[in-house]
Amino acid sequence: MRGLRWQYTRLPSQAEDTLSGEECKEEEEEEEAAAATASAAALEDPMVPQLTEASQVLSASEIRQLSCHLPPRVTGHPWSLVFCTSRDGFSLQSLYRRMEDCSGPVLLALRDQDRQIFGAFSSSALRLSKGFYGTGETFLFSFSPQLKVFKWTGSNSFFVKGDLDSLMMGSGSGQFGLWLDGDLFHGRSYPCATFNNEVLARQEQFHIQELEAWLLS
Repeated sequence: MRGLRWQYTRLPSQAEDTLSGEECKEEEEEEEAAAATASAAALEDPMVPQLTEASQVLSASEIRQLSCHLPPRVTGHPWSLVFCTSRDGFSLQSLYRRMEDCSGPVLLALRDQDRQIFGAFSSSALRLSKGFYGTGETFLFSFSPQLKVFKWTGSNSFFVKGDLDSLMMGSGSGQFGLWLDGDLFHGRSYPCATFNNEVLARQEQFHIQELEAWLLS
């Protein structure tokens, strides 16, 4: 009679079980960390603009958010601070003078007395004009506190108009999306047909605490 042959299966020890579990946990943690890094890299826009100097109105996060809504033609261009009220004074004529030799698009950023941040992107430099100028790239925006962007509706072409006494952006039914007076201290914002925007500030009439104009070219 043939002898029986026994086959033995070696069971892992408790220590080996523990080690195997720890290794799996470490691998899972490494995978999660890699996924988080990849996610952060995806959110991090490599084309976030470089500023020639620090903004007193916009935070780094707000600049990053706004850059996602700018026309492709300005992507990668540095932002140059052409005008700011803290340095150049509260004067619309000074703003026009600072932009006399500029032709590229401009981002206008304001902070009012309620510390509300809002503004506009103009497809060309701000200047004195007899009528409205600009293109459909122009838009209004507001952080309230999340970013809201109000782009061209196509209903009219009342983008930007510059007088000696006021600067107007967006219009319809006698109201302006953003209106600034000659001393760059008083402003108004109303819903308008050009952008179908909300009131940008917390109130329709506001006082400007700080204003910056950035050349994006």
